[in-house]
Amino acid sequence: MGHPKKKLEAEISSAFIKFQRDLIGRGPQEAKTYIVNDMIIIRFKGVLTVEEKHLVSHDSGKKLVKQMRQVLREMYSEEYEHIVQNLTGCRVLSSHSDISTKTGERIEVFIIEKDLEKSLGVHC
Repeated sequence: MGHPKKKLEAEISSAFIKFQRDLIGRGPQEAKTYIVNDMIIIRFKGVLTVEEKHLVSHDSGKKLVKQMRQVLREMYSEEYEHIVQNLTGCRVLSSHSDISTKTGERIEVFIIEKDLEKSLGVHC
């Protein structure tokens, strides 16, 4: 069965892509998850919609896209944290998100209650 860390990282990536597709009709082109100590870091590439790509070519549009994405993230932060908790079995202590309008990448960071990387295979 492959490495449990790699398998879990892939499962988290897939779950977030599916959630975003269901939520806004399209997901990122690519998602890669990294389990590092007590952090789950997810890097999404190609997250901007066609409309957002047009908007970010203007300064006021960049601010608008960032604000809209931030509001959406806040609205669904509980769901995001549930995805991580359900797949890792660990409680999420905090989560952080940012989007780059320059590269069309988004990053999600979840701080969990224990060093999952060290104890992978042992549930919280």
